[in-house]
Amino acid sequence: MNDRVTRRGFVATVGAIAIAGCSGVTGDRSSDRSTAMDDSATSAATTSTASGEGSLPPLADRSLVLPMEPPQLREAAVSGGVSKDGIPAIDQPRFEAAGQVGGRLAPGDVVFGIARNGVAKAYPQSILVHHEVCNDTLDGTPIGVTYCPLTGTAVGFERGETTFGVSGRLVNDNLIMYDRATEHWWPQVLATAIPGWNADGDASGTDGGRTNGAGSVQSNTSGSATSNTSRDGTPNATIGRSLREFRVVWTTWQRWRDQFPDTRVLTEDTGYIRDYGQDPYGSYSPPSGYYEPESEPLFPPLDTDDRYPTKAVVVGARTTDGAIAFHKRSLRREGVITGSLDGTPHVGVHDDRLDTAYVYRNADGASVTTTPDGVRVADTVHPPDELPLERVHAFDAMWFAWHGFYPATSVYG
Repeated sequence: MNDRVTRRGFVATVGAIAIAGCSGVTGDRSSDRSTAMDDSATSAATTSTASGEGSLPPLADRSLVLPMEPPQLREAAVSGGVSKDGIPAIDQPRFEAAGQVGGRLAPGDVVFGIARNGVAKAYPQSILVHHEVCNDTLDGTPIGVTYCPLTGTAVGFERGETTFGVSGRLVNDNLIMYDRATEHWWPQVLATAIPGWNADGDASGTDGGRTNGAGSVQSNTSGSATSNTSRDGTPNATIGRSLREFRVVWTTWQRWRDQFPDTRVLTEDTGYIRDYGQDPYGSYSPPSGYYEPESEPLFPPLDTDDRYPTKAVVVGARTTDGAIAFHKRSLRREGVITGSLDGTPHVGVHDDRLDTAYVYRNADGASVTTTPDGVRVADTVHPPDELPLERVHAFDAMWFAWHGFYPATSVYG
């Protein structure tokens, strides 16, 4: 247990999440919702047009790999020290223009960016650390922008007609969301349904206990009778299915504003009273507290590996076939790193403009190199985010979290 920052300390810091300002949220704020660009980074599991079932969030055609069967993941879930919705999602976000931000954001402050069709949005980490989920719209599509401070992961999901909330549970230190239509549990990094309260009628917020089920990555086939059962063995067609997800860029306010000067920015008018100037876990500029690279997770991860510092940042991608990761600092230094996922060449590419990285499937083994003007593929130079290769959904994650979920991951850099 990290003796500097604890989840319970976080709860105490935010006053046990006294939602004093909640009742102050009124009115239709749809006019404040900007459309935003789809960054076209879709998971291999989201290449089809699967639609949601009833009120479920939209589901992908193919499911992502899991470290163990869904019921085992449910057993591995622990209480994070807060009750269901004890960390309140933002359901009526308000936005302002970049020019209205003033001194609220420093140039080096972390923001999570999404953009589509020339319109962009930024979600300050300083706000989402207090809420973890923002139910919003993206280019007219209902979405959830999610952030888990304990695993350093920001991921976007389509949510259909429902909304996401914070269950108060963690698995491998990672946020477990739930959808308010069915109350299925959705671990954020896994993006896949596991049995939740509806598995055994447990809606009390009691801790279901935890077992260490570390092992090799398992194929998560939707037709598996074992993976598609609730905790009590009742068949459940949703368990083991994955959400449709999209790229959220982890960058700094200055970099995002330079690339998207017309961006809209999430305001602190969330409907809740919080000290958004204080991160209860530490600081990213420079890294301190929970975010220090060598510091320990709050809860024991599902698996451990000492090839990198615990909180070192990797850019990870997972598909139906397995997982691959690139050490971000190495990518930043080298520009391009080649690896392999299940025998197929993949390449990690750094983008200096946003200090982010992309992962591409390079099945034909094309030559990919950096140049002063961009990234050369064969004989043509392209922007890092527009290579003529199949892009795989990838995002930043703390090394311990990535390896805990994907112990068989390949890693490069």
